[in-house]
Amino acid sequence: MSAPSGNTAPSAPPSYEEALGINMNYPHPYPVPGPGQKPDGKGMNPPPYMGQSVPASEPIRVQTVYVQQPVVFYDHPVQMCCPSCNQMIVTRLSYEAGALTWLSCGGLCLLGCVMGCCLFPFCINALKDVDHTCPNCHTLLGSYKRF
Repeated sequence: MSAPSGNTAPSAPPSYEEALGINMNYPHPYPVPGPGQKPDGKGMNPPPYMGQSVPASEPIRVQTVYVQQPVVFYDHPVQMCCPSCNQMIVTRLSYEAGALTWLSCGGLCLLGCVMGCCLFPFCINALKDVDHTCPNCHTLLGSYKRF
């Protein structure tokens, strides 16, 4: 068997560009920003459309919505905007016997105050529930329950 004639010495491996088939003399596959252009996050800014007009759209309608914070009612008057008559008001208070009033009355009865003294909680506003009403339109706006 005869050896093949010619130079069979191993050569250097191909470069990265040669292995992938990239021609360095060919233009770049991605656009390069020119002077005065800033690339956006994905490459280049899109070119402006020539000869096309921007489609006219209808004007944008804006609706303003006012959101009122929830009002927390206690045993004192509250300044607020009445949702019924839309006036700035200070609520009018009215007191009604509630659970704390009746429990106080029952507790006094158990302690022996049966000759009318057990009815004192019905005369004390600090033991009653409070209703808040509008002084203009007399709408019930909220209540404060003691118990």
